[in-house]
Amino acid sequence: MTKENPEEPTVTRTRSREQALSGLDRVRKAAREDKALRLNNLMHHLSVDLLRESYRALKHGAAPGMDKLTWGQYGERLEERLADLHTRVQSGRYRAKPSRRIYIPKADGRQRPIGIAALEDKTVQQATCEVWGAIWEEDFTGFSYGFRPGRSRHDALDALWVGITRRKVSRVLDADIRSFFDTLDHGWLMKFVEHRVADPRMLRLIRKWLRAGVSEDGQWSRTSVGVPQGAVISPLLANLYLHYVLDLWVKRWRKGRARGEVIIVRYADDFVMGLQYRDDAEHLLQEMRERFAKFGLEVHQDKTRLIEFGRYAMANRERREAGRPETFDFLGFTHICARRRSDGGFTVWRKTITKRMRAKLHEIKEELMRRRHEPVPEQGRRLQAVVRGYFNYHAVPDNSRRMNIFRGLVNRFWLRALRRRSQKGGRLSWERMQNRIKTWIPPARVLHPYPNKRLRVSHPR
Repeated sequence: MTKENPEEPTVTRTRSREQALSGLDRVRKAAREDKALRLNNLMHHLSVDLLRESYRALKHGAAPGMDKLTWGQYGERLEERLADLHTRVQSGRYRAKPSRRIYIPKADGRQRPIGIAALEDKTVQQATCEVWGAIWEEDFTGFSYGFRPGRSRHDALDALWVGITRRKVSRVLDADIRSFFDTLDHGWLMKFVEHRVADPRMLRLIRKWLRAGVSEDGQWSRTSVGVPQGAVISPLLANLYLHYVLDLWVKRWRKGRARGEVIIVRYADDFVMGLQYRDDAEHLLQEMRERFAKFGLEVHQDKTRLIEFGRYAMANRERREAGRPETFDFLGFTHICARRRSDGGFTVWRKTITKRMRAKLHEIKEELMRRRHEPVPEQGRRLQAVVRGYFNYHAVPDNSRRMNIFRGLVNRFWLRALRRRSQKGGRLSWERMQNRIKTWIPPARVLHPYPNKRLRVSHPR
């Protein structure tokens, strides 16, 4: 998943984890010192200690896979299970189970397929991510932000904001890859893995996951392309694939083909590029289509747009009396060309995407009506957590108006639900409701600094 994925869980570093990571430090150092090195002795890093820490890093409340084991059930005989799992992994007797396929609704009304792996598969995949992350974190580019340690969606949003406001950008390429996770080519993926990994047992391990297939309504089906969205290792595989297909190619193109400046920010398979000249943008888009086709990918024709955007685009359109530049969406926000109120200089406003805010409000409204007979404190605590979580992501500078609208509508939905509790519920006045709102609903205020301030701290370069 790229649009709605939760952040990586924070794990307390125990002594066993520190011991495992000390061994991975040597892997990291070797990968850093020799960019062409192929490591052929990695399997021993999948120790019982690393498997234990990987198990603890998993989401405790996640849905079970084909094994029907929850996190808590697996932990009842944890040491015994991990010892057996470690033996099977090291001896080659480990077998990956098919992913259980479910569907979740998307904001546009379609269904997103999700693959839920068995708990043992999740554990081994999480441990493998630790080992492989030590290698490829030394190779991944600075403009790749998705599912990497120390990087978040807001880091990507900050980098894009600073790039557009500080660089010579007049065109923005808002690109979309059609069904990326479902069309990722296994053959090319293994070739990319083998650029750095020469351990045959580790390569067999990844092939087992790719060939495990999916189970839907009790029917197993083979997967010759794609990786299941929702699998622990899928984000790393997506980053690895696009590192070789897109990131390295864009770096070469920017140095050798572009006449002007080019910026790019990528979060998993979602990326935005800013360019100085129109002909650069058109050539890049055409060559990118050809590049993607070579590796089994396709640029989504309907969702990929090349628009005028940026400081120079705004000035040019004002001179032509062509109106304000178009907008584009990225990671939950609509980006808008604007003028600063203080000095009239160029800036980029970020507003919560309207259709997503409507979808969230509809979800809250339905949930309140279903739970309207629960005690008010219980409703308040639940609603408080939802609103606070929403603000923690969306309460960025220049988005205060949307946040106030969101909070106001949530309050009205809650009042309406409480009034529907009984025939006498209509007596609940707005004045009495204000006390409950002040007690439970957080105020709408900006929670994030301006992008250039945070980026300067997190990425001093």
